Order: sequence, then structure tokens, then C-alpha cells
Amino acid sequence: MNTVLVTGASGFLGQPLCAELVRHGHTVRAAVRTARPALPGVQTMVTGDIGALTEWRAALEGVEMVVHAAARTHVLRDSAANARRYFEVNAQGTEHLARAAAAAGVRRFIYLSSIKVNGESTTEQPYRSDDVPCPQDDYGRSKLQAEISLAQAAQGTSMETAIVRPPLIYGPGVRANFLRLMHWVDRRRPLPFGAIHNARSLVSVWTVNDLLLKLLRHPRSVTGVWLVADGEDLATPDLIRRIGRSLEREVRLLRVPRALLLLGGSLAGKRADLARLCGSLQVDAAPTRRALAWAPPLSLDEALQRTAAWYVREYR
Repeated sequence: MNTVLVTGASGFLGQPLCAELVRHGHTVRAAVRTARPALPGVQTMVTGDIGALTEWRAALEGVEMVVHAAARTHVLRDSAANARRYFEVNAQGTEHLARAAAAAGVRRFIYLSSIKVNGESTTEQPYRSDDVPCPQDDYGRSKLQAEISLAQAAQGTSMETAIVRPPLIYGPGVRANFLRLMHWVDRRRPLPFGAIHNARSLVSVWTVNDLLLKLLRHPRSVTGVWLVADGEDLATPDLIRRIGRSLEREVRLLRVPRALLLLGGSLAGKRADLARLCGSLQVDAAPTRRALAWAPPLSLDEALQRTAAWYVREYR
């Protein structure tokens, strides 16, 4: 089986990905920032911070495929310091790794990007992989620059490059808005989203990792942009009800007008959070399923049940 280098291997998505790769017989090398206990069956390489000066030679020796999942993740408040770090880690770091991988003879490079490359919200139709990118913040712009740099690094080489753009990923270890929703539902708080009529695509960590595994093992070239989602878009009230069922909690939804919610969010300094919970963001992942003859391994409800089981273990 192939040797696969996974960056971000100690993270929310990277740990279960490494376990899945080992289960399927791959030799897995985990690139981590600092020394930590080894994952079962995984070779661990400490590479330090990811950037334009990271030394990749030893980590890439004998590697045939790379999954680059490490990133400086999105924070809600943009600043000059955050913008600089986004581009140092996400853009320059990806370019440096891609050029090192191509020089080392890596055959396939899979980059975990973000649907934020497409934009922040949808109105009349879902985002598609061939849409003109329109990132709205520094994080999204850094991910787009990483995609461009990856393509440039691979140009004139035999290295295939697959770019995966997921929407919000949830599962064990989820943070931010999704975890807050779970806390609110678990504590039986009345939630003011009953009047919201939106549609949002989500994707579980199991579905993302199953797609990554498919891209690693596919017999034909996988170069291109691949969108991924669970396959069922939900309005925020419906998502809250599904979370309630998974946690065995009764849900109380109040019908507060959207404009009033956003005004309250602005006054509380939480407008960006509220805008995401009230707005739509849909992803058309049907071309991915057709082209790869692939389907998500779990339904949204099954993935929510697994996530709820983790939540109960961690927080009750």
C-alpha cells in the first residue's frame, strides 16, 4: 500500500483520517507541530510550524501521497495580524509543501480547502466547483491563494492535485457555532430561530474523510476541485430539532424576526455568528458523487447521533 503523509494529523479531522488510512492498509506518516504521543500504527514526524521555511525533506522521503489538512483556522474577527498568519500558514505554507512534494516525487497531493473560497452565502443556487471564486474575508482569500499556489507548484510535474472544499464540518471535537448549538439544546434553552427560513449544507468528519480516502485510492486522475456535503440541506430550526433528537432533549424555538436577531447580534458584537445561523449556504456536491461513483457513508442523522454520543461523553 502507499505511504501517505498527513498534515494536521493531531487535529479534529486528521486523527480519525489517520486511523482510517491505517485500517485500510496504508503506511501513514503524521506531520505534527510538536511532539505528542504517537497514534496507533502511525509514524510521527515533528515538523514544527507550517510556513515558507518548514523543512519537509525527511517527512516526504518515500511518500507517494499527501493529504494537507493543516491550516490556520478561521476566526470571526479579522485583523492585520490574523491576515498575516493566514497567508503565512495557509498560502505560503501550502505552496512550500507542494513544491517540496513535487520535488520529492509525490504522485498525488490532496488539499483540504474551504467553501469560503466560493463565498459566504448563497441565494438562488448552490455553490458549484466551477464557480468563479469570491472569498469575502482573509481566511477565504488565504485558502484561495493556497489553491492557486498548489496548481502552480504542480505545473510541469507529474503530481496530481485534488482540492476539497467542505462547508461546516462537524463531528467529535467540533467547536464554534455548532458546539454552541449543542450546548444550548442540551441545556434546554429557548432559541430564537423559529422564524428563520434558510438552507445550509453541512458535512460530517466521517464523510469528508471517506471522500479523502476515495481520492487517494481512485484509479484515475483526481486533479480538480471537489465539493462535499452530507447531501441534505437544513434550515437552522430543522438542524436544532435534529440535534435535539440526537441528544434526547426537547427543543424550544421562539419566532423572532430575522432583522431583530441580526440587530441584537450587532449590539452584542455577535453579528457574524448570527448571520451564519440565519443565512443560507448550499453546496452542490452531486458532481463529486457522480464523477467518483461515491456517496456519503452516513446519513446526516446517523452522523448527528455519533456526534451526540461524543458530546454526552465530554460534556454531561
